[in-house]
Amino acid sequence: MLLGIQLGTVGALAARMRQLQIVDNERYALLAEENRVNIRLIPPARGLIYDREGRALAVNRQNYRIVMVREQARDPEAILDRLGRIVVLAPEARERALKEMAARSAFVPVVVAEHLTWDDVVRVSANAPVLPGVIAEVGLSRFYPDAYSTAHVVGYVGPVSEKDLAAIEDPDPVLQIPRFQIGKTGVEQRLETELRGQAGNMRIEVSAGGRVVRELGRVEGTAGKDIQLTIDKGVQNFAMQRMAGESASAVVIDVTNGDIVALASSPGFDPNSFVFGIGSTEWNALLGDEYRPLSNKAVSGAYPPGSTFKMVVALAALDAGLVRPGDGVNCPGFTALGNRRFHCWKHGGHGGVDLRRSLAQSCDCYYYEMARRVGPDGISAMARRLGLGMRHDLPMPAVSEGLMPDAAWKAANRDEKWTTGDSFNYGIGQGFTLASPLQLAVMAARVATGTDVAPRLVRAVGGEPAPLAAPQALGVEESWLRRVRDGMYAVVNDGGTAGRSRIADPTMVMAGKTGTSQVRIITAAERAAGVTRNEQLPWNRRDHALFVAFAPYDRPKYAIAQIVEHGGGGSAVAAPVARDILLRALYGELPPLSAYPPDQRGAAEAMMKGLKPLPETDPAEDVRSRA
Repeated sequence: MLLGIQLGTVGALAARMRQLQIVDNERYALLAEENRVNIRLIPPARGLIYDREGRALAVNRQNYRIVMVREQARDPEAILDRLGRIVVLAPEARERALKEMAARSAFVPVVVAEHLTWDDVVRVSANAPVLPGVIAEVGLSRFYPDAYSTAHVVGYVGPVSEKDLAAIEDPDPVLQIPRFQIGKTGVEQRLETELRGQAGNMRIEVSAGGRVVRELGRVEGTAGKDIQLTIDKGVQNFAMQRMAGESASAVVIDVTNGDIVALASSPGFDPNSFVFGIGSTEWNALLGDEYRPLSNKAVSGAYPPGSTFKMVVALAALDAGLVRPGDGVNCPGFTALGNRRFHCWKHGGHGGVDLRRSLAQSCDCYYYEMARRVGPDGISAMARRLGLGMRHDLPMPAVSEGLMPDAAWKAANRDEKWTTGDSFNYGIGQGFTLASPLQLAVMAARVATGTDVAPRLVRAVGGEPAPLAAPQALGVEESWLRRVRDGMYAVVNDGGTAGRSRIADPTMVMAGKTGTSQVRIITAAERAAGVTRNEQLPWNRRDHALFVAFAPYDRPKYAIAQIVEHGGGGSAVAAPVARDILLRALYGELPPLSAYPPDQRGAAEAMMKGLKPLPETDPAEDVRSRA
């Protein structure tokens, strides 16, 4: 009996050993492997951003940084004190590192300082014996070489926040890496998925306590895709230089394919400040600047288009058969509506004006009459055909839709009926009407070509050309478009309001339209006493100055929209700036003095010599100066 019990026990043990070692061998081997091998993600290299000529707008640079392992340091505060005597360590960085170390496991490395120089790394390495737990590493960091010029277009990156993660339905695991950076605004934000790439991984052996023993292998990730924009860096930089000192924006579009050659908003800002950690002083200065440097005025700004809107009203009236180009309208200086007068900008009036002269002289009374005949619905419909009142599909945040109101809009939003006075204001681009510089540039491009030119900002993604749809006809009779273009030609070249901004080179002749939009109400008492001049008003109560144009007149290549916030008159302020930017795009370099009228060449030469280089930022210097 005892022998039987012994044999049974041995047999049971043998059977169990066979089950564990042979039958379930693979299962338990896998469990053991998972217990001692961890997988860690390797951040991918972010895709680069280039202009249309392949010049870098956003690059990756080596980022030397210092990390600390709390369990090896034993006394982190004391070690940080020593480290602070070797490299610059900002107080806020020190406090952040201590909080992160307290919140994480003792063996997890925490970033203490980054964006250091090689000299900093050498000093830390030389003092390694007295800095236990301190390790120097190298990674990649974003850098924007043309910081102030392209900040609004390219945008910037920053560390992933809880808000960012909450907004993503199925977050990529790589976003969980501490201090991992993603696009926060501009193209960086809207093309984040393409730019981010795919993370790699490494297999590391860890002890029972979770400490790293050795690296067993790695699989490198896939770098993000490079993005090529339609922006011309040279034209963009020139536009920013030309608008320096103003709150302004300019948009230049290639009318043949919709490529946005320049999308400039002044003043700019340094996106590297956000990558490297912006200080409170710099942040408060940006927020408090009345010129709003953080706002992308080119696509987000919405302004009354003023007289640049008159081409829309003219085409609406022509298309509806409510006027012929030669029909005259008398302008005595005002149009009466009941006991109220709607004034023309010219106090004594223009007398008899037809379509061409109404555009050349920007006669308000002519467009009061056209707006009365067409009505809000007809004007709104033509505006949308010309690209206004719609949100254009660009990889940019906060692209403005503008506002092209009609009778139904006012009933729904103001609970009021549309009035003839509303139509009068609509006719001169005032009242409820709003448009962005981008939309006005599209409008000018469509008038110039007679096609539905659509703006495009991305030229290629990962080396693959972006889709390009062939523009289709607007459906507006070509003869009417020719009449409006002729009126725009007269604005610049035949005694019109922008005569001082004409181009002397006969192969580059420009056609355009000036605009001045009010931001305040002029009372009857002020008008009777004499309207206060813009330069006598506080800056934020002055009129906006606008100008739209295309060139060359006989074979259009580029269209431009220019706005100078509170700049005053469009003819005196906006038109000269737009002309210079358009010439820079047409010539592909600084234009020759022969492109200017003889009596303006001295001023043009002084302007070009006075252009100040845009500031560039060295990341290491920037970090040290803020610290």
